[in-house]
Amino acid sequence: MPREFTRSDRVSDAIQRILAQVIPSEIRDPRIGLVNINEVTVTRDMAYAKVFVTFVGVDDEKESIAAAAVLNKASGFLRTFLAKELSMRTVPKLQFIYDKTSVKGQALSTLIERALKEDSLHQHDDEPASDAAPDESKGE
Repeated sequence: MPREFTRSDRVSDAIQRILAQVIPSEIRDPRIGLVNINEVTVTRDMAYAKVFVTFVGVDDEKESIAAAAVLNKASGFLRTFLAKELSMRTVPKLQFIYDKTSVKGQALSTLIERALKEDSLHQHDDEPASDAAPDESKGE
């Protein structure tokens, strides 16, 4: 019976769990702060892993990119922790990438809320005119 998840999916999940524990406890750089690991993708040959991260409390994109660069410099250090936890012949090389999807998602949510408010205002403007016509016909 085939497995539900591929090996690269299982390795990705394991790397995500381990990094989520190791980064806050072992990397003490003030430029990083709190890190959310959104996703980890591993190539099929297990040579490379892309780690998509966001930083809690950081609104500036430049600061987030700089923090991702700090994590990239510490990637060799983090690989040693992965090697201790994972039973693999070779541990994937880590590449940390700032994930902009949450920022884009918030911007889209704001646009949707604004559009809904404008629609509700236009509906309220149209309702009194449409409500007035049936009331007048009842009065006659």
